[in-house]
Amino acid sequence: MTSRTLVVDNGASTIKCGYADVGTTYKTIPNNITRSKTERKTFIGDQLETCKDFSGLYYRLPFEKGMLTSWDVEKQVWDRLFTGKALPCEPSSTTLVISEPIFNLPNIATTYDQLVFEEYGFQSYTRLTAPQMAMYNEIPRLFGQTMTSGKKRVDCAVIVDSGYSFTHIVPCWKGKPILVGIRRINVGGKLLTNHLKEIISFRYWNMMDETHLVNEVKEACCYISNNFWEELDICKKSPRANKILQHYVLPDYSTQQTGYIKGKRRAKKTGKGKGTNDMDVDANKDLKNDQDDQQSDASDIGEGGSDVEMAATGEEEQVLTMNNERFTVPEILFHPSDIGMEQAGIPEAIVDAISACDEEIQGMLYANIVLIGGNARLPGFKKRVANDLRQLAPSEFEVRVGIDKDPLGYAWKGATRLATMDEFASEFKNRLVTRAEYLESGSALCESRFRSGV
Repeated sequence: MTSRTLVVDNGASTIKCGYADVGTTYKTIPNNITRSKTERKTFIGDQLETCKDFSGLYYRLPFEKGMLTSWDVEKQVWDRLFTGKALPCEPSSTTLVISEPIFNLPNIATTYDQLVFEEYGFQSYTRLTAPQMAMYNEIPRLFGQTMTSGKKRVDCAVIVDSGYSFTHIVPCWKGKPILVGIRRINVGGKLLTNHLKEIISFRYWNMMDETHLVNEVKEACCYISNNFWEELDICKKSPRANKILQHYVLPDYSTQQTGYIKGKRRAKKTGKGKGTNDMDVDANKDLKNDQDDQQSDASDIGEGGSDVEMAATGEEEQVLTMNNERFTVPEILFHPSDIGMEQAGIPEAIVDAISACDEEIQGMLYANIVLIGGNARLPGFKKRVANDLRQLAPSEFEVRVGIDKDPLGYAWKGATRLATMDEFASEFKNRLVTRAEYLESGSALCESRFRSGV
């Protein structure tokens, strides 16, 4: 049987997985076990697609504070993934490339090795962090350039990975992370969703148990503001003059399975799990255009409409009013102090990370900043990071910020290039540990071989 390479970006919220030989196609699987209160069923990973009522879901997550702490949950998800239930897989003839958390703990890394070889019996495998995976992409293409002839990848770049649990800033040199420059901000998609739940529960009605629904509201309505105080003033105006105001029609999971924004009914596919990559991303989206798009929505509402929490249109609909919540919640990424966290925002953390690196490469790092992760899909994210960095960075350095059309799968795409491109063949082979080598030398060999790339 021909050996294949399976690439798995094992995120804290979703798993991006697919075979390296099928191009840029990957499957997104929720990395959790959920219990439906209404259906009284338990869904493991990809089984969430069969759920018909997403209200009141109870989540069991394998990751806690960015580290894999519940192997009981993770193993059940992996069982479906590696035994052919979620994806066709024959481990004995498959090479596995899987992501791991940054600064992964040794005992957790050892458990990775044991499960991969002893439980599932993979032919060979290697572990990398998501920023390392991302470095194997053609980063110059993000800036409208092509790779210099004879070069496999850029010499250095800063990968800003804003994911579910944390936001990591990782400067890299020749594909290896610069350890002294790595910075972490304790703000991720999970915190933003939970904060939005609290705001909605305080201002409208109790939605503290509606994590899945609030996450969909966040993905549909929220954006990064580039004129925070001006837009805050706009939110105080009457609904007819308020270009930011939106009304999100909540699903009832009976006649309507997905929510939508009034006037922009482009509902996502029924039954999708949280964290799917169905959301269209325009990396260069200007905030003014975003506001203009909402003008027709706001003009449909008369005076006093901002005080309406429930509205009936035809059949009864539950309508959630989203005003300044649209941009004040994501603002936490740039000002964690807004909720009492004594940490720097993303632009300040990037400057601090680059300043910790050698002066000779700081200019190149500022010129190659790449945004990846689920939060990078928020409209206006790239522009805000670039504007704030330009004010903080030394004037002699050029600041360039790049983002892929699919920042969620950018790390996965980089790992597929590592596994399939001829120019990386030797490097990829040197990173792999076979099952025979593991049975002879144990996890010590995995540790030394995988860490040789750090």
